[in-house]
Amino acid sequence: MAHLLAIVTNQETYQTRPIKTGLWLSELTHLYSHAKQHGHQVSIASPKGGQTPLDPESLKPFLLDKVSKTLLNDADFMQLLATTRPLDAIQAADFDGIYLTGGHGTMFDFPDNADLQKLIAEFYESGKLVSAVCHGVGGLLNVKLSDGTFLVKNKTLTGCSWTEEIVALRKNDVPFDLEDQLKQRGAEYQKSWLPLAPKVCVDGQLLTGQNPFSSKALAEAVMAYLAK
Repeated sequence: MAHLLAIVTNQETYQTRPIKTGLWLSELTHLYSHAKQHGHQVSIASPKGGQTPLDPESLKPFLLDKVSKTLLNDADFMQLLATTRPLDAIQAADFDGIYLTGGHGTMFDFPDNADLQKLIAEFYESGKLVSAVCHGVGGLLNVKLSDGTFLVKNKTLTGCSWTEEIVALRKNDVPFDLEDQLKQRGAEYQKSWLPLAPKVCVDGQLLTGQNPFSSKALAEAVMAYLAK
């Protein structure tokens, strides 16, 4: 069975105004739940280690799905979120794949984190699974491979679209336009025709999901990949 490394944010607020952000819960819970059901192990890490805040938007009743609600009330799972491992204590060799969760918080502490960039490059160049969902895809932006090229160059992938930032009323609060930045680095960016509709892209060992509503489909794609 596989051992997956899930990365979550430590960022609790936006930098523009005091609005709470953090991990979008369902973007972890579906992967975690599916992995457990298939007998896989999941460890959780964050840039600094320790507590990961939960984005309050992701806990609203109409967005809190059954899987997320169950784990939100699971003391053992919540303890994992309170005691995440710091990235500088992680070795890629100990895991079979990496999964970058989302939430707007990741836009602030994923893209420029040198430890995360190094880990992702090591996973990818070792032929291991690299996966990310929604804003977590921003963690791939600045990853360079040993030949100096961006990992995302010429890769078919997805991630939170600019239209979805507008719909979420966050276009003036996010530090960058993820869709645009991916394209600037040469990615073959794809998105669903309808904002907030599920979308998953699979390009070899690189698996990405567009938005929170893609979390289940991405988790299923990750399980299918690991079953090969």
